[in-house]
Amino acid sequence: MKIAGSVALVTGANRGLGAHFAAQLLERGAAKVYAAARNPDAVTVAGVEVLALDLLDQASIDAAVRAAPDVTLLVNNAGVSAGQNLVRGDQAEVRREMETNFFGTLAVTRAFADVLAAHRGGAIVNVLSALSFFSFLGATSYSASKAAEWSLTDGTRVELAEQGTQVLGLYLGGADTDMMAGYDGPLLDPAEVVRAALDGLEAGQVEVLVDDWSRMTKAGVAQDPAAFYAQAAALFA
Repeated sequence: MKIAGSVALVTGANRGLGAHFAAQLLERGAAKVYAAARNPDAVTVAGVEVLALDLLDQASIDAAVRAAPDVTLLVNNAGVSAGQNLVRGDQAEVRREMETNFFGTLAVTRAFADVLAAHRGGAIVNVLSALSFFSFLGATSYSASKAAEWSLTDGTRVELAEQGTQVLGLYLGGADTDMMAGYDGPLLDPAEVVRAALDGLEAGQVEVLVDDWSRMTKAGVAQDPAAFYAQAAALFA
């Protein structure tokens, strides 16, 4: 996927990784960048075309498709983290995470699939997490939603291969964004995360594991769960 001359749409472009995606796509020569957000007034990136898009509102998604019929690159960045556990967490919040991170991403992908097909396939980038591969106490609900989105990414890659759509999954531990406010561990520079994602996209990759944490947790999927979780727990001791 060549970014220069592409037409990109970035969800959740009002802050964090989404804002960095929008800015770097323009820097790399994208012909147009639609910066989509539930609150479009919060978008501050210069040079973009702002769109209202709420992942939980199908009418909003449909309106975005009508407003952006020229998209060749879709960046599914929008998501939520509610800090809930599955068994004793707030079930409404658990459902909101799954509705947003899985079903919302799926709804946007479905809506733009034919648009991408009409422009020689194009590409999709899904912003995922190291927690797609690992359940972390205090956020097991988020882990479940991101594991589902990991499967969604692989599934849509298989389904859209025939139309020539490149589907890339981006995995990272934690970046220095509003979503990670209050976390006192090491955090990645969001600009570096986006740079790695776009480098991988242009290189034709379908998966980018940004840091050691994402690489370790991905490798852990093939290990004995008891041993892997004991190893992971020791890292947080």
